[in-house]
Amino acid sequence: MSYIERPRSTCALGGALATIGDLPGVVAISHTPSGCAGNLSGATAFGSGNSGSGYCTGGSVPVSNVGESQVIFGGDKRLKEEIENALDIIDAELFVVTTGCMTEIIADDIQGVVKEFQEKKLPVTYVNTPSFEADAYKGYDIVMNEVLNRVIPVSSRKDKKLVNILGIVPQFDPFYRGDLEEIKRLLEKIGLKVNTFFTADQTYANVKSASKAALNIVFSEIRGISVAKKFQEKHGTPFIIENLPIGSEATDRFLKNIGKALNIDQKLINTVIREENSRYYTFLQRTTDYHGDGELKYYVDIAANGNQAIPFAEFIERELGWILENVVITDILSKKETDLLKKQYSAQGLKGKLLFETNTNDIEKQFVRSTLQSNGSYFQDTRTPVYLLGSTLDKNFGQKVADGSLFISYPVFNRVIVNKGYAGYNGGLNLFADIYESLVPGRL
Repeated sequence: MSYIERPRSTCALGGALATIGDLPGVVAISHTPSGCAGNLSGATAFGSGNSGSGYCTGGSVPVSNVGESQVIFGGDKRLKEEIENALDIIDAELFVVTTGCMTEIIADDIQGVVKEFQEKKLPVTYVNTPSFEADAYKGYDIVMNEVLNRVIPVSSRKDKKLVNILGIVPQFDPFYRGDLEEIKRLLEKIGLKVNTFFTADQTYANVKSASKAALNIVFSEIRGISVAKKFQEKHGTPFIIENLPIGSEATDRFLKNIGKALNIDQKLINTVIREENSRYYTFLQRTTDYHGDGELKYYVDIAANGNQAIPFAEFIERELGWILENVVITDILSKKETDLLKKQYSAQGLKGKLLFETNTNDIEKQFVRSTLQSNGSYFQDTRTPVYLLGSTLDKNFGQKVADGSLFISYPVFNRVIVNKGYAGYNGGLNLFADIYESLVPGRL
């Protein structure tokens, strides 16, 4: 019997509610019992770096609150009533009905109810998001597919300077706001306009303009890909897959790739890279006395989702020069997705062991097992000191075995994440500072 112990994701509904809640001008209507949206709001409000909730999100999501009566006689009438009430009192550009296990099992005619409102030209659509559909990351794909590939119309005109960002999952990539802001900043420096969809400056107009984009940039091998493929079929917009760039080396490569994809003047790309590197290394060179003379060298274990693990591993090995030991990807993945990530890791030429594990206890066992590598002799090859990049769920290993730790992957309960990110040049500086700052107390 397979199981997942201390999971690092919610069901598809959790991912859908998080995505809808961060899309500007879009409000979810949860056709579920009250407990579904309520419990999931806690998982994201606190598990994503205590990021809280916003307008009609979290504990304020409109819910049909189906109960025993609806299970027996059907919940269509109750859903219709909830949609009417939401349209009456909530200010939104689009309402997205989400489903849960109960309403899917009793086979409510959600499509039929929503169609009544659509025939009246009211801004209502729906997505199927029961827990048996998939996890939170698939919930992101389901919502973005509906909004970008069904709701917004095809545009006959393309803006050669406009790009859409896909693949970075709200809340479940805990640093999504800061990462998107840094990516937007860099792309604007090379003359582009950017639809991030989830940063504070975005409005529903950005969502509607998505079909005019000249390129979709997908920051994942496994998330947002289905959205980008269907978007290309419907809107004729090509896409490019990029790793999340962390630090100077990865971000230089990212900017060059985007420059080639959109035929941007190479002189402009080189100028931006030169300016950013000058600033980046001006800050870093001031720290050489600390991290060089301080003999801060570590073996590193990483436990993170498929979007984060490999980019963080590249930064650790290439920018810090530390030794990768275990890189554990914690997502629930298909064989095809696993193979894609193995290929990505191999292409990077990274030296640590790439592993796939969903159970927190088994992840800890792997970390502990490789810390003491006994060959049967009197002396043992100890793989120490150890540094951990993981989730709050890994704190047991972090406290007992690791010499330092930083929690960067969902769920993150012990940090307050506002607009910090680890992408780009600024993100690389943030990550460098956070890692070394976590080591300072132990050296005093």
